[in-house]
Amino acid sequence: TEGLRSPLNRDRASLQRRIRAALEALKDLESIDMARTAIGYCFGGLCVLDLARTGADFLAAGSFHGILKPPENLVAKRIRAKVLVLHGWDDPMATPEEVSGLAAEMSRGGADWQVHAYGGTVHAFTNPAADNPVRGTVYDPTADRRSWTSMADFLTEAFGERMA
Repeated sequence: TEGLRSPLNRDRASLQRRIRAALEALKDLESIDMARTAIGYCFGGLCVLDLARTGADFLAAGSFHGILKPPENLVAKRIRAKVLVLHGWDDPMATPEEVSGLAAEMSRGGADWQVHAYGGTVHAFTNPAADNPVRGTVYDPTADRRSWTSMADFLTEAFGERMA
């Protein structure tokens, strides 16, 4: 999958066009109401954040151990979605400086945003198969449970209904 992600990491405008097209396609499906929220893990977390960064019309964006680096092609877009970032503080793929940068970016965009950072936690903390401390990808059952509870609370607030 790294080979598939690399071109999109380099060309964030192309990534943004694709994820906006996916959102629009979901909005056209009558059988489901998928266009209210977007949730992603790792690269999917980056996609969700970039979707929000484009000013797309959806209610809530949730990122689990996402890549936080801002795209270079977007400047001062109004962020309409509520944003929740669930983050391992010691994640080598998204440094504390990038977390601070994201916070400033979200504030500049007028977003209703939250960052929940889990101390002593690295990347991939929700993945039970993650067990590579050298790479900085380790499952953390406590952070996994806490992050899911935070996401459920966030979605409840965003949509006014209890999420399982």
